[in-house]
Amino acid sequence: MTLTQAGTRGFRAYTAKHLDELLQRAGYDTETRLRIRAVASVLPFRTNGYVVDELIDWSDIPGDPIYRLVFPQEDMLPESDVSSIAALLRSDAPAAEIQAAANKVRMTLNPHPAGQMELNMPRVGTEPMPGVQHKYPETVLFFPKQGQTCHAYCTYCFRWAQFVGEPDLKMASDDVQGLVRYLREHPRVTSVLITGGDPMIMSAPVLRRYVEPLLALDQLESIRIGTKSLAYWPGRFVTDPDAADVLRLFSTVVESGKNLAFMAHFSHPREMEPELVQTAVRAIRDTGAVIRTQAPLIRTINDRPEVWERMWRAQLALGMVPYYMFVERDTGPQDYFAVPLARAYEIYRDAYARVSGLCRTVRGPSMSATPGKVCVDGVAEVAGRRVFVLHLIQARDPSLVGRPFFAEYDPSAVWLDDLRPAFADRFPFETGASDAARPPVTPGGPPGRP
Repeated sequence: MTLTQAGTRGFRAYTAKHLDELLQRAGYDTETRLRIRAVASVLPFRTNGYVVDELIDWSDIPGDPIYRLVFPQEDMLPESDVSSIAALLRSDAPAAEIQAAANKVRMTLNPHPAGQMELNMPRVGTEPMPGVQHKYPETVLFFPKQGQTCHAYCTYCFRWAQFVGEPDLKMASDDVQGLVRYLREHPRVTSVLITGGDPMIMSAPVLRRYVEPLLALDQLESIRIGTKSLAYWPGRFVTDPDAADVLRLFSTVVESGKNLAFMAHFSHPREMEPELVQTAVRAIRDTGAVIRTQAPLIRTINDRPEVWERMWRAQLALGMVPYYMFVERDTGPQDYFAVPLARAYEIYRDAYARVSGLCRTVRGPSMSATPGKVCVDGVAEVAGRRVFVLHLIQARDPSLVGRPFFAEYDPSAVWLDDLRPAFADRFPFETGASDAARPPVTPGGPPGRP
């Protein structure tokens, strides 16, 4: 097997050029490998030796959840698209022709959902600020230029457009001073989320260059780092040459009086089993950082309540804080991975019921949709009608946060756009919405809330 060294960090990176070799290891025949490569020409593929050698059970292919987490599947995209690109690969078509066909498919996959480019990108005067997102008044997202890749790519990643080499689809910036000026002009912002890609792909000096200027801003209460590194490369905090420097930077943030929230992405309990992960978690927590955990609910990977129960319990045992169960976003191969909202709520409810109160910090199932984070609180009978009960955990319009609303029950709905309002003509976040026709909600909270 040909391996690629990623700098001096010591992890072996596998990219699309290694995919056929890895699929041979999985035992696939030539035609299946070709079709999987067709999918990988549209959706990006990258993994590493740690994931391949330590996390995947190669005796359980293709059923192994970690394998499905990082390796594309031949039925992940519409059959006609897969067959069309596979035919180009089979005929050794020019790379430009294959790329053009892949781009055509990508643009049908809603590469930037929830208004990321149109509604979330702030402006200074008339000029947009690339690499910055400001959806909620209190929180700004920043996409550092050097952090827009990952140690490995999740097959369901809603940020897949960051990795496909199309500049018009990518969000990135290296203008940290511009970010600081913007924050000073918006004193209501109290939290910055450094995201990607994965910021922890950056070396300690580069990460420091982005983080340290934020420490002088009195308005900031917290700095968040969104990362999958604890699952995909825990050696980042233990064995990498600059691991100690990274941890010192974390300590510096905490000592400055800011809350450092390490937003760790775990999709399956197996990702927490290696001793190296547990060592890395202890090292991060020893800096004073708080590790909060989140992941989407994904069909064929973690769509059973016992998986989430195990995951939340393991996170609590390691001192992490369960934070979010998300609904798979309306982008990329959503049709392949999405779980119906009614089933998503059942999985959340059943897992939630099996854990102690200390695990019940978790919220969900939550849709990060255009108006905000919409939480499915349950299914209830209200005024003789079966409805979804929902509320906004966070919203573009802060006045809507925490207000319950209702949607007609639809067992096949997988996203907010699939739902129709109940007891009103519009949802509360839609223009002209009124509360006049909404049934009363008891002081104890909306029906169905666990």
